[in-house]
Amino acid sequence: MAIDIEPLYLKALELRIPRIAPKRDNGLRLFNGYTEGYPRVAVDLYGTTLVIHDATSAEGNASLVDRLLELTKDRLPWLEAAICKLRESDVPSMRNGSQLLGTEADLCTRLEEDDVSYAIRLQLNRDASFYLDTAPLRAWAKANLAGKRVLNTFSYTGSLGAAAMAGGASRVVSTDLNRQFLTVAKDTWSMNGWAIKKMDFITGDFFDVVGKLKRGPELFDCVFVDPPFFSVTMQGRVDLEADMLRILNKARPLVADGGVLVAINNGVFVSGAAFDKTLAEVCADGFLTVEQRLNVPDDFAGHPGTRQGTLPTDPAPWNHSTKMAILRVKRKDGRV
Repeated sequence: MAIDIEPLYLKALELRIPRIAPKRDNGLRLFNGYTEGYPRVAVDLYGTTLVIHDATSAEGNASLVDRLLELTKDRLPWLEAAICKLRESDVPSMRNGSQLLGTEADLCTRLEEDDVSYAIRLQLNRDASFYLDTAPLRAWAKANLAGKRVLNTFSYTGSLGAAAMAGGASRVVSTDLNRQFLTVAKDTWSMNGWAIKKMDFITGDFFDVVGKLKRGPELFDCVFVDPPFFSVTMQGRVDLEADMLRILNKARPLVADGGVLVAINNGVFVSGAAFDKTLAEVCADGFLTVEQRLNVPDDFAGHPGTRQGTLPTDPAPWNHSTKMAILRVKRKDGRV
């Protein structure tokens, strides 16, 4: 029997509407289909722009998407734009988002979170250029990295580094393979009035950049490692299912004594138990310890009042496929 998404979505929307700030420049997941009864559909709000993620098939479900838009407009009449991302499409422009409401000029390009401004480019790629699920990690970075040297690998559009900057980090180095992503990060720096130093935005392959940094004298008090699910370059392979241990071991020599290595694994098909096993392996020599595990916001994981269904794999002890861990580092040489 076909599932009727309308009552599921309306209930989810009703419970989240009180969270939407009056100034309407925040971000919020309005519906998580996997855990709210309709798998492979998610709906996000970025400021005054609605983003519908349709992963039901390569062609998507146009009637369902149109209905979700109409239901949302009835309750959020101030919406200015909406796009749909066909996440399984073979056509890049459809994966990146086709316009449903308004024009490209109407799309939200700036978010506020925890008194920090973030540049966003909602059609930059299949994702929306800003991950709502990692908000607790940005809050942690802002609260804990004052005066610290920070390296943000696989930085995407730089939001974790920006949160560290907002918290008073002494230096933040952002590196990513894609120059366009780092351009968005620089826009965030400009929005917040921070000086843009060319040497702190490094375009390059993770393995190459980390190798060069390890040959230099500098260490970092915090290194973020948030790789994509799968990527292959001439320098090496990134595979969250098979290679997370190797990636963490590549980055850990850059962490100063007493510093932290922050590991993020957002693989939907990587269970929490499997990631925990990886963390145990990287800590097996006694020089790293898991200090803290962070969960995504409850709304993102599926509102407690509407939660039903399961994710493709069990994320426990985390509450969602985005699994974040803070590891404290002790160095044999004691270097700081």
